[in-house]
Amino acid sequence: MPAIIPRVTGLCYGGDYNPEQWPEDVWVEDVALMREAGVTLATVGVFSWAWLQPAPDRWEFGWLDRVLDLLHAGGIAVDLATATASPPPWFSTAFPASLPVTADGRVLHHGSRQAYCPSSPDYRAAALTLVERLAGRYGDHPALALWHLNNEFACHVPACFCDTSAEAFRGWLRERYGTVEALNDAWGTAFWSQRYDDWSEIIPPRATPAQHNPAQALDFRRFSSAEVLSLCVAERDLLTRLTPGVPVTTNLMPTFTGLDHWAWAPELRGEGRLVSTDHYVMGDHPASPAAQIAFAADVSRSLAAGPWLLMEHSTSAVNWQPRNFAKPPGRLVRDALGHVARGSEGAMYFQWRASVSGGERWHSGMVPHAGTDSRIWREVVELGRHLRALADVDGATVAAPVAILLDYESHWAQEQGSQPSADMTCFDEIARWHRALWRAGIAADVAHPEADLSRYPVLLAPALYALSDAGAANLTGRVAAGAHLLVGPYSGVVDEHDRVRTGGYPGALRDLLGVRIEEFYPLPAGATVALTDGAHGHVWSELGRANDARVLAAFAEGPVAGSPALTRRRHGAGTAWYVGTRLSDGFLGELLADVTAGAGVTPTLPGTPPAVEAVRRSHPDGTSFLFLLNHGDEPATVPAAGEDLLTGGVWAGPTQVPAGGVVVLREAAAAAPLSQVPAQARPAAVEAA
Repeated sequence: MPAIIPRVTGLCYGGDYNPEQWPEDVWVEDVALMREAGVTLATVGVFSWAWLQPAPDRWEFGWLDRVLDLLHAGGIAVDLATATASPPPWFSTAFPASLPVTADGRVLHHGSRQAYCPSSPDYRAAALTLVERLAGRYGDHPALALWHLNNEFACHVPACFCDTSAEAFRGWLRERYGTVEALNDAWGTAFWSQRYDDWSEIIPPRATPAQHNPAQALDFRRFSSAEVLSLCVAERDLLTRLTPGVPVTTNLMPTFTGLDHWAWAPELRGEGRLVSTDHYVMGDHPASPAAQIAFAADVSRSLAAGPWLLMEHSTSAVNWQPRNFAKPPGRLVRDALGHVARGSEGAMYFQWRASVSGGERWHSGMVPHAGTDSRIWREVVELGRHLRALADVDGATVAAPVAILLDYESHWAQEQGSQPSADMTCFDEIARWHRALWRAGIAADVAHPEADLSRYPVLLAPALYALSDAGAANLTGRVAAGAHLLVGPYSGVVDEHDRVRTGGYPGALRDLLGVRIEEFYPLPAGATVALTDGAHGHVWSELGRANDARVLAAFAEGPVAGSPALTRRRHGAGTAWYVGTRLSDGFLGELLADVTAGAGVTPTLPGTPPAVEAVRRSHPDGTSFLFLLNHGDEPATVPAAGEDLLTGGVWAGPTQVPAGGVVVLREAAAAAPLSQVPAQARPAAVEAA
């Protein structure tokens, strides 16, 4: 397949480069060090608006000319940012109405970054003027390989509540509903005397005495995501028109739930477009760094529906968590290759050289404060060698037999206030189910419930609170056609307007699952409930009955004793499972093992030791690459064979993976069992790895 970025050969490697923070004599050193590290792509100009346009009527491009010329002379391609992510102080001073406003009316002033209202016409006009100037000057520059739109859209301002945004919201609602009467019906405004008679009466869900109308709040989230997307599309379309041969991207954050990434991703797919994402490991997260990376990468791959690029992660510590932990030796390489294993076409960082001032001065860089006589730098150079050795992986894909259903809008609805239990979070539960599959060695995509799910024998719905009629019909049809569907509690209970589906829960999925739930019984914080099969649940229990489903386990205690906790029902050629509580990790793993085995789904590499993550990427011609990442402290033996691209060694099988190390095998033909792979002595290169 064609290279993901035509001017970059093989996998991408590099990071955000901010030369404006450094004197020019450092720039020459930077290019030399980039060559030493094997950097192929540098992201330039992300926060440079004030340097490019220091005053409304003054433009200064000379410094950027010199930077791009230096990088090109060094053989380094450029991902040139449009610099629209952070308006300069002069702009905010001249256009104070462009500043974002919170729900309680506070104005967010300039002095950090992203201080703009997405609906501001002044901001949009100034931003597109800047984009046009950049395109006109650099569209034909030989270093330019990729346009980088804005930066982390909506990271700090996912919604603005100002009067300009209010008017834009009303326009969005008119287009969505057509009439105020239709809006009143969708929002259920008969409740609490909220009925609207004119569009002018409608405002964003600003601070109110009590709970917001949940449908209004949900629509405002939808509007806000769409409004920010319109900024992205405006920049994209302008650049596509002015520089049609240069692809465009923006760095999404798919595990950040401020945007509906299912709506965003199609705007960044296809010829001349690229889905790229950022990911940072959370130091205090209950999941291991490796599990966090696997989930983020699988979400990214699923959004891209093809090639994608890790645009940002960190070489070591970040600066914005309560406790910013440094990565231990070996993690830098293993983390990066964890993303590459799951489909990234390279590994990019924030940032190239660690800053000495500003809000991110304690954020690690490829060139750390300690300089090149440092562990980080040595591992940066090592990773560069590895990525060059993996050039043939470029374009190979990951095939997953399981789809975990994820709907950002359902997440927004479920995590509003006034729910049965604040513990029934959505996104974290989806990630927890993914971790259970990850521990089992089973590859998974994420998918929207209304998407084409025909290639997945197993569908998982851990937390699908809101479900449209179309989504319910899609899932029912897939089960009838042979899929195995497992649904978690509190799913399908409301429609897309957050209106309760009456007649018994789980609402839209009640008939498919063969279960009718009458009432929810949330558990106290930290409490558990026993099931009749010996398992235990937490957070949730429910009172109900199975109509025509087989009860595999019931609640064994409490006010819901005897109610079904785990059921299974045949429907057409497939099977629909339901679990009415949140099982602890061990019991959840056992349940997922039963569901996947029943569908004929097996791990990527059966027999892999628990500490080793095995992921396979394949080309259409059948060439496959097996990534083996050992997250343990001891060497591991893996039942696999092939040529290790990182060392040049050849394993006849089994393969030894060093403690904390990575092996990437170019596998023999899939039809050849290990016994048919020619035996060879273990090479010294492998021993040294």
